[in-house]
Amino acid sequence: MPKLKTHTGAKKRFKVTGGGKIKRRKAYKSHLLTGKSAKRTRALRTATLVSDSEYDKIKKLLPYK
Repeated sequence: MPKLKTHTGAKKRFKVTGGGKIKRRKAYKSHLLTGKSAKRTRALRTATLVSDSEYDKIKKLLPYK
């Protein structure tokens, strides 16, 4: 079997935690921030975990992580 290639877009966007879960950034934090409340932009700062339904798809893109 040849080596699998890591998806370069995925490796920039996701990090694997020590327990094997996948961390991601929240969306809607890049532009048009003046229309969003301070409470909302603070909430978007924190990283979150990938949902169970998406986990297998993203794990496939990061074979050696």
